[in-house]
Amino acid sequence: MKIKQFTFNLLKENCYVVFDEDTHDCAIIDPGCYYPEEKEKLSSFLKNENLVPDKILLTHGHLDHLFGTLYLTEEFPLAKVYAHRNDQGFIDHVAEQGRMFGIDIEQTAPISHYVAEGEVISIGKTKLHVICTPGHSPGCVCYYCEEKNVLFSGDTIFLESVGRTDLFGGSDEILYNSLHSKIFTLPGDTTIYPGHGPATSVGYEKHSNPYI
Repeated sequence: MKIKQFTFNLLKENCYVVFDEDTHDCAIIDPGCYYPEEKEKLSSFLKNENLVPDKILLTHGHLDHLFGTLYLTEEFPLAKVYAHRNDQGFIDHVAEQGRMFGIDIEQTAPISHYVAEGEVISIGKTKLHVICTPGHSPGCVCYYCEEKNVLFSGDTIFLESVGRTDLFGGSDEILYNSLHSKIFTLPGDTTIYPGHGPATSVGYEKHSNPYI
């Protein structure tokens, strides 16, 4: 499994391209590319690496994580959008989300497949396990590769921080339960690739995160 990270849009959101070098199978996690040059940068990387994404994996439905979904599904028609059904409302009302933050976005690609706890998503030989971690939003999920000891956490947890809970559907109590029952039960040397900021690890956050 190879991972390519991009940081997109005015909210500095992390997008990850996860791909199999042998089979060229590819998935994109949280395509937050908003500006034309960002979309072109992502598209050029995919084409230069001979990658054709068939999965767009959303960790949740906040607009900074899905700006590029419509563009990608038009550019790569095989690409299907994966997300949890509890964040369907964010997808349905993405224009309202944009107006809240003064951002112009009128529509996004619809969810093609609802992910569920324990589901296994294949990217070539790589297996990503869906872990439901509500709290930042009702439908937050993480994607965990046990073989490579890697977790894509979205906005559930960051380096020395956690996702905000003051937006619609957020909950401190639910978020902390997700952290303790789902994230901190993983091996301490698991690398966390978050939705914003630098990578960290489960062990470091378990003992050093001031919000825990």
